[in-house]
Amino acid sequence: MKETTAKRREKPRDSKAEKPAESGPEPQDVEMPEEDAAAPGKPHKELDTLTLEDIKEHVKQIEKAVSGKEPRFVLRALRALPSTSRRLNPNVLHKAISGFYTSNAASKEFLLGFLEEPMDTEGDVQFRPRTGKAAATPLLPEVETYLQLLLVVYLTNNKRFTEAQKVSDNLLQKISTQNRRALDLVAAKCYYYHSRVYEFLNQLDAVRSFLHARLRTATLRHDADGQATLLNLLLRNYLQYNLYDQAEKLVSKSVFPEQANNNEWARYLYYTGRIKAIQLEYSEARRTLTNALRKAPQHTAVGFKQTVHKLLIVVELLLGEIPDRLQFRQPVRTGNLAKFNQALDQFGEKFQTDGTYTLIIRLRHNVIKTGVRMISLSYSRISLADIAQKLQLDSPEDAEFIVAKAIRDGVIEASINHEKGYVQSKETIDIYGTREPQLAFHQRISFCLDIHNMSVKAMRFPPKSYNKDLESAEVKPPPSPPTTIDLRSRFLILS
Repeated sequence: MKETTAKRREKPRDSKAEKPAESGPEPQDVEMPEEDAAAPGKPHKELDTLTLEDIKEHVKQIEKAVSGKEPRFVLRALRALPSTSRRLNPNVLHKAISGFYTSNAASKEFLLGFLEEPMDTEGDVQFRPRTGKAAATPLLPEVETYLQLLLVVYLTNNKRFTEAQKVSDNLLQKISTQNRRALDLVAAKCYYYHSRVYEFLNQLDAVRSFLHARLRTATLRHDADGQATLLNLLLRNYLQYNLYDQAEKLVSKSVFPEQANNNEWARYLYYTGRIKAIQLEYSEARRTLTNALRKAPQHTAVGFKQTVHKLLIVVELLLGEIPDRLQFRQPVRTGNLAKFNQALDQFGEKFQTDGTYTLIIRLRHNVIKTGVRMISLSYSRISLADIAQKLQLDSPEDAEFIVAKAIRDGVIEASINHEKGYVQSKETIDIYGTREPQLAFHQRISFCLDIHNMSVKAMRFPPKSYNKDLESAEVKPPPSPPTTIDLRSRFLILS
C-alpha cells in the first residue's frame, strides 16, 4: 500500500513537470523588447518630476526661513543637497532655471548657456512654480544662490571644471555684495564648492586671498558657519602645498566657532592633527584625530574615516604603541629594521600619496628603540658589536650612540662601559611603585570627561523654546497670612 500511495503522489508531480515542457516554445511569440525599452523611460520622467518637486519644496523652505528669520529651514534644504545633486541632469536644471528665473532674463540666459538644450518629448509637463504676481517679483538672493549652486554642483560632478569655475566666480561675486543672515548657510556651501573647483583645476593657490577676505568678513558678521567652512578651506589650502607653518599660525590666531556642525568639526580636528603630527606633538595629534573620528558620520564618509585611520595609526606607532592591525605589527613590534626598510621601499609611493611619508620615515627611530628595548630585556649584559649586528647597524660606535640616546630618553635602564665595550642592564623596577598607574587613570578619566562635555555641546534644541514656560507662567500673588478664625477652625479639626 505504501508503494501505491507513493506512486499516486508522484504522478501529479510528473504531470505538472511535463506541462511546461510541452508549452515551452509558445511564449517566444510575445514581443517583450518593446516593454523593456519603454519601461526605463517612464521611471526616468517620474524621477525628473520628483526632482523638480523636491527643488520646489527646498525653495519654499528657504523662503520660509527668510520670512520667519529661522535658519533651520535652510538647513533642511542643504541637508538634501547630496541626494538632489545625484539626480540632476540638463533637463531638470533647464526646467528649474526657466521656471524660477521669470523676472531676470540676463541671469537666466547666462545660466542656460552652460546647459544642453533638452529634447522635447510627448506628454512633457511644463514646470511653472511662479505664476501671476509672483512671476513679476524678483527672486530672493537666497533662492537665486541656491539655484546657481545646483548648476555648479552639476558641472563639477560631470567634470566640466572650467565651466563650473565661470559659474562659481559669478556666484561668489553676487554673494560678496550681500549682507543677509539667511544667506550665510547657503554661502558657506558655495565657498566649499568654489574651492573644490579650483582644486580640481590645480589652481588652489589662486583662491587663497579671496578666502582670507571672506573669513575676515564672516568673523566681523559673527557668521559661525562661514567661519568654520572658510577656516577648513584655508587649512586644506595650506596643507595641499605643505605650508605647515602658515597653517599653524592660522590655527593659533583664530578661534574655531563652537556652533559649527559636526562635519566641519571633524575636518578641523583632522587638519589640526596633521599639523601637530608634523610638529612632533604626537599626544595632541592622537587626541585630535580620535575626536575627528568621533565627530565624523557613523554610516557615511568612508573615505574620510579611512584617511584619518591611516594617520592615526602612524601617530600611534610614533608614540610607541602598537595598533591592533596585522599589516603594521611585525616590523615595529619586533624591531626588525630590514623588514621596515623593505616595507618603506615597497609602499613609498602610497605613503607619499597619503601625505604620511615624512611621518613614516620617523618611524625608523621607533623601530631601533624597540629593538634596543627587546635586547635589553633579553640580555643582562651584551657587547656593542652584537647590538650593531642584531640591529643591522654599520659599526659598534653607531650602536653606542643609539643606546646612549635610548638611556637618556628613558627607553631602557642600563649603563654603558666604554672601555670594555658592553652594555649592562639594570634591574627592572616595579611599575606600581611609580606614577605610571596614576597617569594612566588620569588620562582615561580626562578622556571620559571630554566625551561628556562634547556630547552636551552637541545636543540640539529648537530655537526660542527656552522662554515658553516663562511666557505661560502667571505671576501668582503671595499667600496671605492665616487669620485667627482660620487658626481656630484648624485647631477644632485637629481636636
